[in-house]
This record gives sequence, structure tokens and C-alpha cells, in this order.
Amino acid sequence: MEENLFHATLSTKGRKTGKKHSVMLRAVRYNGKIYFSRHMPDGDWFRNALTNPEVIIEFNNTSYAGKAKLVEDSELEKEISKLKYPGESRADEKRVAIEVTLYEQ
Repeated sequence: MEENLFHATLSTKGRKTGKKHSVMLRAVRYNGKIYFSRHMPDGDWFRNALTNPEVIIEFNNTSYAGKAKLVEDSELEKEISKLKYPGESRADEKRVAIEVTLYEQ
């Protein structure tokens, strides 16, 4: 797990169905945690992770279990956007993010 910016599959438990849902997302590794963000908190994966915070992140052919929580620090949200979109104008757009703390393997 070397890259700070990478694509990962985030698997969540559906907040209504209880079924596993997986989506490929651009992820950011920062200060030992994994972050996922979006413009609005209306995406299914985002709402699922907040309702059922036990998640699985898969990348480099390895699965990692972790616990998700909402990022409530606006400065941290800005930093995540800059890392997620280096050199792109959308790095300055307002976003919401979740932080995943991985469990020890």
C-alpha cells in the first residue's frame, strides 16, 4: 500500500437491503487512513458507509476491513480533494468525505 492516490473497490452493506454493494472509486491514503469523497452526500455507497460503517476496501488484489466515518473537518476535506485531484480545477470544489480506519491485518 504505497500509493497516496489509487483506485479501489469499496464494499458496503446496503442500508435498506443489507446486501453487499461494491463500487470502484478513486481513493486517497493520507495520515494512515483511506478517504473517499464526492460532491454531495447522496450517493448510495456514501450513505451505506455511514449507516453501516463496517466496510471492505480492495486494491492490489488484497482486501482490507475497516470502519468508516464522516469527515467533519473542512480543512481535512480540502486536503483530501487536493490529493484526489492533483493539478485539477475540481480540487477546489466543495466535497464531503468518509474516512476509513483499516483494522490490523
